[in-house]
Amino acid sequence: MASVPPPPDVVPPDVVLHPGDAASEPSATTSHRDRLLTTLLGRRRIALGVSAHDRLWGWLGPLIVALVAAALRLWNLGRPGTLVFDETYYVKQAYTLLRVGYEADWPDEPNPAFEAGDVDTYLAEADYVVHPQVGKWMIAAGMRLFGGAENPWSWRIASALVGALAVFLLARIARRMFASTAMGIVAGALLAVDGAAIVHSRTGLLDNFLMFWVLVAFGCLLLDRDQARRRLAERCAAILDAGGVVGRYGPRLGWRWWRLAAAVALGLACGVKWSGLYFFAVFAVMSVVWDALARRAVGVTRWWEDALLVDAIPAALVMLPTAALTYVAGWFSWFRTPGSYMREWAAENPTLGVTWLPESLRSLWEYHTRMWSFHTGLTSEHPYEAHPVGWLVQWRPTSFYYRSFAEGEGTCEIERCSRAITSVGNPVLWWLAAAAVVVALVLLVRLRDWRAGAALSGILAGWAPWFLHSERTIFTFYSIAFTPWVVLTLVYVATVALERTERLPVARGRAQWVIIMMLSVIGTVSVFFYPVWTAIEVPYWFWHLHMWLPSWV
Repeated sequence: MASVPPPPDVVPPDVVLHPGDAASEPSATTSHRDRLLTTLLGRRRIALGVSAHDRLWGWLGPLIVALVAAALRLWNLGRPGTLVFDETYYVKQAYTLLRVGYEADWPDEPNPAFEAGDVDTYLAEADYVVHPQVGKWMIAAGMRLFGGAENPWSWRIASALVGALAVFLLARIARRMFASTAMGIVAGALLAVDGAAIVHSRTGLLDNFLMFWVLVAFGCLLLDRDQARRRLAERCAAILDAGGVVGRYGPRLGWRWWRLAAAVALGLACGVKWSGLYFFAVFAVMSVVWDALARRAVGVTRWWEDALLVDAIPAALVMLPTAALTYVAGWFSWFRTPGSYMREWAAENPTLGVTWLPESLRSLWEYHTRMWSFHTGLTSEHPYEAHPVGWLVQWRPTSFYYRSFAEGEGTCEIERCSRAITSVGNPVLWWLAAAAVVVALVLLVRLRDWRAGAALSGILAGWAPWFLHSERTIFTFYSIAFTPWVVLTLVYVATVALERTERLPVARGRAQWVIIMMLSVIGTVSVFFYPVWTAIEVPYWFWHLHMWLPSWV
């Protein structure tokens, strides 16, 4: 860990700085612009990427961990050659989207034929499905580009590529958040070897695509935060250079392209699953809070009013319509295909529904009311349903696939063999992260550190809302949507440990040693668990060694 770059300023740039704080003591010759940039971003974040060495490793390091992630996700991706868990829905729906433009219904027991390569047994009628189409179109794109539905590898390739790309994005995001290339690489590496991320990247389910798009949105908002603060510093400096004062209200910040991009990504996330709405709400509020704190930091006296009028309201006027239009655009094949489910409902029921809408939108609205009724009324029992209180510690992980073989069956040469795909995160990583969440909450309150809030934001958006729906049939595997923020929270606490010991060589050495040991143990546990994440045939006793808690069986 000796090569770890200097960490960000201990004092977060969003707080009011006092004499003696490292970031509050510019020299007498410091320009207004440089002083404001230091206040808003911190010296280390400003210096990030200045050296050629740091720029090189800022891209090469994330690329290396993404390639490792790709290897873990792509190796023998077609195993097993059967539809796994909810692939029975989404893979076949994706295939019929590709073939006829809508999710077609299937005859009874279609899976054996589909798995054997007879993939065209679908019926002419549209099926009633309860999730939007964006994620299924992403699965369909993999089928189109990589061999067709006859090849199980093609069912999963889109998810595998998205999973590897998410590792790269998280490494870059963490680098920017913590102003440390090394800690960015650590974050990417942890996501690369986590079991929940590996399992979802090797199966054709929707939740991995939801995770990807909300992570893209988060990254865009981080870029927007930095860009907005640089603009604010420059425009306030221009006022001060001209002999003026910032006063009650600060300057406008202009068009926010990264905020627009975030809205598009969030619209696509909602187009995968409606739970993307929670991320939209949390991220939008967080972005506006960042703006308000920036205005306060540069001396705007009515910063809360200023942020509301020139940041929050314009943000709402841009982000809400953009996300909504993106979401509706995700239904493009439903609009253009008359055979889609309920596509002609409005024409067949001219006096029902929201009559002031155009026919196509009236049909889509009615379809959505029925989808909503399904989701809010889903209470059927399932052996792997799990209350959200246990998700963060992976109390009841979801078994996606399990097969047992006696000696002589298939390739089993011992008394009993097992093949499993268990969607359980690396237990050491998740258990440490659960403790890190508590620490991050304390640091958020004590230090008012924006990084703590950012790391916790995805957990808030992806986990907390499910407590309001705990009576529904829900599963631990939904936690993949906020897995990157679980990693960010753990890395944040490690980063603060390094910051707090920066000038204490003995304590810093201990902190580095603890971090190295943590990474080593997590890596070793991932190697141990990899067979039960990827359906490798193992002796039954070896599979049972992985069932650390009775609730895992």
